[in-house]
Amino acid sequence: MTAAAKHYECTVTVETEFLPDQSDIERNRYAFAYHVKIINTGNVAAQLISRHWIISEGSGEQQEVKGLGVVGAQPLLNPSQSFEYTSGTVLNTPTGKMRGSYQMVADDGTQFDAVVQPFALTMPRVLH
Repeated sequence: MTAAAKHYECTVTVETEFLPDQSDIERNRYAFAYHVKIINTGNVAAQLISRHWIISEGSGEQQEVKGLGVVGAQPLLNPSQSFEYTSGTVLNTPTGKMRGSYQMVADDGTQFDAVVQPFALTMPRVLH
């Protein structure tokens, strides 16, 4: 009987929220929170080592953010285990988007990326 093939994958979902109390519209400061859930959908334990974000303003300007871990943590996720955290960003425009990846290392040393699909950052429109 052969062992099951190793499968390296994490699924990432993101929910966003505009933060009016941390924004200053007159000064073009738009604050957003993003809540991330990372699920190890593979069959090998893996640790999140670092992150890489590309943040795009509504004007087209971009900034890259790279760093170790997330919110001070480098969680180890067993198969089917998840990790959730909330972070934030500030834009100079009322709309923008983010995309990126988490760099993961499996128990056997295999490195792979958990891709974060683009998601929108949008200030809700207020109707009068």
